[in-house]
Amino acid sequence: MAAEQNMYNYSADRHVQYLESKTPGRNNGFSRRCASLVKEQRARLYILRRCATMLLCWYIQGDE
Repeated sequence: MAAEQNMYNYSADRHVQYLESKTPGRNNGFSRRCASLVKEQRARLYILRRCATMLLCWYIQGDE
């Protein structure tokens, strides 16, 4: 009976740890938002760089 009770407590503790790990904390949510914003800005800069390069190439080819 005692072994059964210990096993139940262990599994309940593991379940609580699992739920806590799945629940984003205050800092975790903030860092995810920051990472998301950085990723979005990097994508925008990439697109802007590609467009500028393309326009510059067209401008240079037009002079010849």
